[in-house]
Amino acid sequence: MDKEASFYKTLQEDKILCELCPHNCRLSLGQMGICKGRKREGDKLYTINYGEVTSMALDPIEKKPLYHFKPGSNILSVGSFGCNFKCGFCQNYTISQDKYRSEYISPQKLIELAQQIGSNIGISFTYNEPSIWYEYIRDVCDASKDKKLDLVMISNGYISTKALKTLLPYISAFNIDLKAFKEEFYKKICLGDIETVLNNIKIAAEECHVEITTLLINDYNDSEEEVEELCRWVASVSRDIPLHFSRYYPTYKFKEEATPIGRVIRAREIGKKYLNYVYIGNLPGVDNNTYCPKCGELLVKREGYFTEILIQENQCPKCQQHINIVIDN
Repeated sequence: MDKEASFYKTLQEDKILCELCPHNCRLSLGQMGICKGRKREGDKLYTINYGEVTSMALDPIEKKPLYHFKPGSNILSVGSFGCNFKCGFCQNYTISQDKYRSEYISPQKLIELAQQIGSNIGISFTYNEPSIWYEYIRDVCDASKDKKLDLVMISNGYISTKALKTLLPYISAFNIDLKAFKEEFYKKICLGDIETVLNNIKIAAEECHVEITTLLINDYNDSEEEVEELCRWVASVSRDIPLHFSRYYPTYKFKEEATPIGRVIRAREIGKKYLNYVYIGNLPGVDNNTYCPKCGELLVKREGYFTEILIQENQCPKCQQHINIVIDN
């Protein structure tokens, strides 16, 4: 479904400037933005993915991954098509890099589905890049104000500051991909810039629950030096932000071998020097429990997606240390 877009303006040289993300696409008649979700028709910019759902599932919240936001809950996960990054290692490239078959679901219907099918906390916007679904997400936010639903975004963080700040009052939690800690990686691999993402992590962390995921790609962003820089920066925002290191496997355009297990384990060791909560994804059998950073008490036990919660509030029951965790009571 097409709908007039937000965040654009007309330029003098017969161009339309999209200002939703830092790409600032300058569009001629009939041209689509780099995200493949917005298109100029006449003198207006339209979203072509409004309400168009390509993927939907009831997921454990831990799958997002969000380990410190209402652990043990289920959440309705939905995605559309398109992305404003062009990562050659994208795990969801069939929907992120091309227009995919979809079904229109109105904001009201989506909210009803979340309430009907067993999502005991709310809706997660994920799979492709949700920020380019801005108009639809904003309408879902408005329609769900009185429904006691948590709205969650799993995002690359590449959105204009203005647009981000209009969403944050409605969003309960973000997981933001910090894809590397080098501008060159963002520029060449993602076709974006790291400073926007870093700035948006800071802004989001002041307003809602934030966790960060970094996919460690063999010989691209997994050196000890880069991992240490990344962890040190996250700690400068807050030592309490949960950081997830995920192991890369070959997919889409990237054919490099899977990242060595030892390098992923070492990344967590480095992370724990700076951060209170560091986890590993895409690697079965590792300890992803949550422990008190002060006394080591086991707080949340995880085996796969089975979660046992041993804490009733955001405080360690043994030593009363504050824990950065949101418990669904």
